[in-house]
Amino acid sequence: MSTPETPPPAASAPRTGEDCTVAILAYITLIGFIVALVMFSSNKTAIGAYHLRQALGLMLTAFAGYVILAVIPVIGWLLMPLFGLLILVFAIIGLIAAANGQQKPLPLFGEKYQQWFRNAFI
Repeated sequence: MSTPETPPPAASAPRTGEDCTVAILAYITLIGFIVALVMFSSNKTAIGAYHLRQALGLMLTAFAGYVILAVIPVIGWLLMPLFGLLILVFAIIGLIAAANGQQKPLPLFGEKYQQWFRNAFI
């Protein structure tokens, strides 16, 4: 007699469009981030909090990177467009993850953003 196999646990429930809206808006400029914060305050979701932390970390990294590159004569100024492109690529990666309802960290610092801002957006 064989025992019936138990099915593997179901993946988390599919996210609704409303759940992902905050996550998606967080990556679309500073204004989108602010709108996402306002929306998050009335409808707190785990995916919204996760992507708000990721987007906040990305924006602070972009700001700090530009400040650092701005004070390095010539070489820093030449690297600014490449840095901007890198930030844009990371924002698109985060946006795609948010649209798919995934809590996937951004490359390089994504895990650190979650640690650094773990008490934000609770």
